[in-house]
Amino acid sequence: MARLAWTEHALEDLARLADFLAKEDPASADATFGLIQQAVGILADHPLIGRRVSGEQRELVISRGRWGYLALYEPQANFDRVLVYAIRHQREAGFEAD
Repeated sequence: MARLAWTEHALEDLARLADFLAKEDPASADATFGLIQQAVGILADHPLIGRRVSGEQRELVISRGRWGYLALYEPQANFDRVLVYAIRHQREAGFEAD
């Protein structure tokens, strides 16, 4: 099982998404945030589940109704660690990972 690690940028993305959801859809904010955490947690056991996007970086699609979220991540060092770079809503333009 791989250890999950989050960049500061990814944690800022989560906070930004949580703030947005709390304002726009407070009834589903907790469920959506839990869904994102659960989906990313799957990477600990299945680090290659997402599609490859660049080099070793992969993208995990997290479905939520008509839209969803995307997690940019990279399995590292013999799959003992998965580094999450960024999280965004599917309707956002693109990743900005440091």
